[in-house]
Amino acid sequence: MKFVSWNVNGLRAVVGKDFAGIFEAIDADFFCLQETKLQEGQIDLSFPGYTSYWNYADKKGYSGTAIFTKHEPLSVKYGIGVDVHDHEGRVVTLEYDKFFIITVYTPNSQDELKRLDYRMSWEEDFLAYIKKLDAQKPVIFCGDLNVAHEEIDLKNPKTNHENPGFSDAERERMTILLNSGFVDTFRYFYPDKTDAYSWWSYRMRAREKNVGWRIDYFIVSEALKDSLRDAKILCDVYGSDHCPVELDIEI
Repeated sequence: MKFVSWNVNGLRAVVGKDFAGIFEAIDADFFCLQETKLQEGQIDLSFPGYTSYWNYADKKGYSGTAIFTKHEPLSVKYGIGVDVHDHEGRVVTLEYDKFFIITVYTPNSQDELKRLDYRMSWEEDFLAYIKKLDAQKPVIFCGDLNVAHEEIDLKNPKTNHENPGFSDAERERMTILLNSGFVDTFRYFYPDKTDAYSWWSYRMRAREKNVGWRIDYFIVSEALKDSLRDAKILCDVYGSDHCPVELDIEI
């Protein structure tokens, strides 16, 4: 099975940059999106053989997630069941016989870490949510987690220390999550690979120079480790300041 995740940073804009062609060429079983920046009815986007599930933020033009899938789920859930978090359209969960698949757009802690306290409460509640699911059956979750976990995961770790996405608090929460029975699939296959990024600033020709961050992930339950086949960063796909990431797994 092929799973793909992409923070499109505004789906309507990416539709104008041949999203349909990219989608069809990738031909994933599950195509997960973050930061769609849509309200219901603002776009008519469908693909033969796929069903789509959308979670919209209350605030217009903000956040939002979706999953396109070839496989009919047993159940669908929007949000994580915590009201303070569930108005920003950040999570869609599909349940299948042998696993859950989740697309998630983690809150950004913002300039000067002014939303860090909220981000920490999100991290605690999201981890509780996936651990509860993991107790039932294995979990695959993907998306823009808004954190570069280790120094290898961004070009300039020293100058970005304590910036949003590379604060000690955010990195520690990622360590706690992974130590709770989950696997960063890209690092599972490529533990020492450098210059592997999924997001680049629009400024200073950052993508052209590959001055980036790896903040988009596929993370799975430990129970799925032996089923993993590959993890990829599709850095040749343009249209957003993020590129898609891919997981190949045999389930």
